[in-house]
Amino acid sequence: MIAAANPLRGESALTVAGVNYVLRPSFENLVQAEAELGSLFALIERAAGGALTLTEMTALLWHCLPLDGRPDRLAVGQAVLAMGMVGATQPVRAVLAQVLQGEA
Repeated sequence: MIAAANPLRGESALTVAGVNYVLRPSFENLVQAEAELGSLFALIERAAGGALTLTEMTALLWHCLPLDGRPDRLAVGQAVLAMGMVGATQPVRAVLAQVLQGEA
C-alpha cells in the first residue's frame, strides 16, 4: 500500500494507472532528474515563464516516484496527459517548491 502524501513535508500525490504514488524529491531523485533535464534552477525559470514542456514535466515527476514499484515513464506520461497540463502543474509545483525551499 502506498502511503498518503504529506503536504506539510512538501510531498504530493500522483495517480498513475489508478495507483496513487507519493512524489518524494530526494537528493538522489533530483540528481537523476538534473542529469537528464539540465539545471533544476533553469527548469524552475522555464516553469515560471510557462515554458515547461510535457516531456520535462513527465521526466521530473517520474524521477521523483519511489524506485520500488515505479511505473514506466510512458504510464506517467499518460497520467500527465490525462490530468492535462494545468492539472499536472500542481505536483510539478510541489516538487519544484521542494527544490527551492528544502524540506519542511
